Amino acid sequence: KKDLGMMAMAYGNVYVAQIAMGANDTQTVKAFLEAEHHEGPSLIIAYSHCIAHGIDMSRGMTSQKNAVMCGHWPLYRYDPSRADQGENPLVLDSRDPKISMAEYAYGETRYKMLTKSHPKEAEILMEKAQADATARWLRYKSLAALTTNGHSESEN
Repeated sequence: KKDLGMMAMAYGNVYVAQIAMGANDTQTVKAFLEAEHHEGPSLIIAYSHCIAHGIDMSRGMTSQKNAVMCGHWPLYRYDPSRADQGENPLVLDSRDPKISMAEYAYGETRYKMLTKSHPKEAEILMEKAQADATARWLRYKSLAALTTNGHSESEN
């Protein structure tokens, strides 16, 4: 799976935020305000539930929150101008995962369908999805912990 946010951050001059309004509306507003004030290109990547996910649309905001709570959709803001003040440009706005990928995914029909038709394959794929979500979360967490000299906060 490609990570559009990481790809955009690699340019070094792009404001990048990953948001989910249902998980954190304050972070969403903050990201839009920062993006608007950024001198240069801005990219906001938003999680948006839809009917194809196979959820009751009245529970869409809960689904967004669960995507964040399992680490599948980390919330962050990357503002290159923070580096000019000696700060890490990456701010991780979500907390450590509190639920499993399965707890989030199997709340949606698009994921649950495979458990009925091919349960063994579904189990294998869910293990891989959990590993991917964990690895992505840890990658963002370690990058957010770096200071501008390239060391983690705990090393300084």
